[in-house]
Amino acid sequence: MTTLTGTPLAPLLARLFNEAAAATSPAIVQYSREERTRLLGSKTEYLDFYGSLKDLWLAVSPETGTLLYMLARSTGARVIVEFGTSFGISTLYLAAALRDNGGGRLITTEFEPSKVTRAKANLAEGGLIDLVEVREGDALETLSADLPDQIDLLLLDGAKALYPEILNLVESRLRPGALVIADNADFSPEYLQRVRSPADGYMSTPFGDDVELSMRLG
Repeated sequence: MTTLTGTPLAPLLARLFNEAAAATSPAIVQYSREERTRLLGSKTEYLDFYGSLKDLWLAVSPETGTLLYMLARSTGARVIVEFGTSFGISTLYLAAALRDNGGGRLITTEFEPSKVTRAKANLAEGGLIDLVEVREGDALETLSADLPDQIDLLLLDGAKALYPEILNLVESRLRPGALVIADNADFSPEYLQRVRSPADGYMSTPFGDDVELSMRLG
């Protein structure tokens, strides 16, 4: 039995995924497919765009969540940084891995206050809040200071256009062999070009349909 498969986390995650699947946003209809694609690639309009979709969970899939847990467990991660908390589903998976690794620290960041409140409640209900520091605000500011000296794993699952900028903020703290997992990275060609270039210090490969898995080289 693991933290992930036991109580209270397993039934909590099942309930949260059901809620996520049922969530709707009246704002989504105002965007055409072309406009959504444009906004996903914008480095200046992301706060307004994602703020308008605050009712949507934008959560990782159960399969990606399980992958996150397995990667964090298998590498013995003790320090994790997450960009994009939303309602905290991916945070729960990562914090569960920290618990089963013997403890650690997870720094996550979310700009939407209502999501911060709900994420903290979910983490408390899952018995994992003691492992997590939730930083409220724009990640370009919240992750610009006070980071641990060494980071074992970085999850990128916020505004896709900002993936290169967030990597810039964290990169110097990534230990050799640290993993970087980027969800829906195909929306950030600039990010993919960077991590897929060995000259830039990474080994990288697509994993499944929507995840880019990268390793920081020594």
